Amino acid sequence: MYGRDLAEIHDDVNSRRGKNYRSETEYITEVIRARQPGARSLLDVGCGAGGHLVHFVELFDHVEGLELSEDMLGVARSKLPGSPMHQGDMRAFDLESRFDAVVCLFGSIGHTWNDDELRGTLECFRRHLTDGGVVVVEPWWFFEKFIDGYVNGDVVKTGERTIARVSHTVRSGDVSTMNVHFLVADAAGSKHFVETYKHKLFTREKYEAAFVAAGFDVEYIEDVQGGRGIFVGVVGKGRS
Repeated sequence: MYGRDLAEIHDDVNSRRGKNYRSETEYITEVIRARQPGARSLLDVGCGAGGHLVHFVELFDHVEGLELSEDMLGVARSKLPGSPMHQGDMRAFDLESRFDAVVCLFGSIGHTWNDDELRGTLECFRRHLTDGGVVVVEPWWFFEKFIDGYVNGDVVKTGERTIARVSHTVRSGDVSTMNVHFLVADAAGSKHFVETYKHKLFTREKYEAAFVAAGFDVEYIEDVQGGRGIFVGVVGKGRS
């Protein structure tokens, strides 16, 4: 998943489908600075093709990205040649540096597979935060809100390309599987490819418990980021 074909079109397709990377970035920055007014550095974990980072770089003195997919990371590097981009797994990485803020957006945290992995990932985030640092995590859909059998489709134009995207998502136990078909056409021809994404369907209670276990004071802000909301964690006193 998250291969070369998708990396080339990822941010353009999502923008044409209505995702406003700039406004999301500005909102998340406001959330961070309401809790850490002097925040100057930020790490985007699961940064993808850099859709948010290209705006965070305008709002913070120093930004870095971490991404598992080399194809996505290559696109992000081309957009942000002056910012360090790291290949790594969000569940276990060590950049030997700390940031005033760590963000993990677009439901990427759902790629952790059990309670221990979720807690361990959040502990990894905490180790990369300065004293008083803030973490913002956009969850995947909660188990209790997931719609089994959900279908979505769009046709968009971006530059010389026309792109059709159709997704179908089903639940098996507490795991969702989304199959997404892409048809991309331009003057040179057309191609079809499929991406498959699996996410763990944690409950809101499970997320909150994992944040607390990882050493955060946590709050949940509903109905933002396309409806999934965000968790905001601040390192608890005496636990930095």
